[in-house]
Amino acid sequence: MSSLRLHKYISKEISVPAILSLLIFSFVLLMGRIPRLTELVVSKGVPILEIVQLFSYLLPTFLTVTVPLSFLLGILLAFGRLSADNEFIALKATGVSLYSLLKPVLVIALLFSILTAWLTISVKPTAKTAFRSKLFEIASSQASVGIRPGIFNDDFNDLVLYTREMDDRQGVMRGVFISDEREGETPATIVARQGRFITNPEDYSLTLRLSDGTIHRRPANEKKSTYQTVSFSNYDINLDIGKQLSPDTPRRRSRSELSWAELGQAYTSAANEEARYKLSVEKHKRIAIAFAPLVFALVGVPLGLQSNRSGKGAGFTLALAISLVYYLLLSIASTLAGKGALPAEVALWLPNCCFLLGGSYFLHRTAIEQPMTFFSWPAKLIGKVKTSFSAKEKRP
Repeated sequence: MSSLRLHKYISKEISVPAILSLLIFSFVLLMGRIPRLTELVVSKGVPILEIVQLFSYLLPTFLTVTVPLSFLLGILLAFGRLSADNEFIALKATGVSLYSLLKPVLVIALLFSILTAWLTISVKPTAKTAFRSKLFEIASSQASVGIRPGIFNDDFNDLVLYTREMDDRQGVMRGVFISDEREGETPATIVARQGRFITNPEDYSLTLRLSDGTIHRRPANEKKSTYQTVSFSNYDINLDIGKQLSPDTPRRRSRSELSWAELGQAYTSAANEEARYKLSVEKHKRIAIAFAPLVFALVGVPLGLQSNRSGKGAGFTLALAISLVYYLLLSIASTLAGKGALPAEVALWLPNCCFLLGGSYFLHRTAIEQPMTFFSWPAKLIGKVKTSFSAKEKRP
């Protein structure tokens, strides 16, 4: 078999399961967000088209994880099948070395790394910003659309709103009554002639502007029984929709939402060394994740060749286990870098370095036909358990 034909064969064996895995993994991750998003359709009447847009904005965030994982699973399945069907032994008998089989794998790994880099550096920040903006747009529009005259509305935390009339075209409420318990010990009752919602997409805030009304309070901490009445011509109630959309949604764009150019500008104009360091952590994290398919290639090839005895599900189990270890190390490295325990360029590249060294070792052991003994540990453990149970049963 010629080298070109062999490389095409290996590429096909990896690409087909990798693409199928990518579709399945991405769909499974999106399924986790379906209940929350479908609630907007059922309870708020949000159009299906806008929900589809939200899903499309979520997809790049999931792809940054599923692309490397799918590539790793494709390698494990492809080389696991080569080993199980003795095709790898036949190729070695014809003089084909393991390092020769590695060439098409590295080419595909480079393509997956470029795709991951494009997603993490460019697409993901833009998609996260678009997702939060769209979600705010839906929430702020539903704030006025969801208000019905003659019905008490409690969609906002610690605030109940009632209006006698509602002008849907202009978004103006007339005869407004509000029970405001946001201050806890000093609840307030607000009565206004009219009110309307004003949105500010830049800081994800929503303002309810009331006109010609009064505020009634009865302070609970006063020694004497007192009653306060304040009249106003205009009164604003700030409703922080950004915090209501998600527990970790900041009022301003986070570092993960900044584009590569914006990260550079923010680094240059940072007020102090701590801010510059956090921006540096974000930069190195994006680049390090982009190299995940390349380091997975070195780990996946030898593990795929030596895992065929573990059963048909070995490839899937190994892919999940390796990915879990990698992203756990990356999370620990991010925490260490975020706290300043290690320099960002050292901490965030440690997972890749560990996998690079480990993969090179495994690859060398496989190339010189020395099996990795840890694959026999589960079988030995099961054998010892069976032996001990058999010994106990034979005892009188």
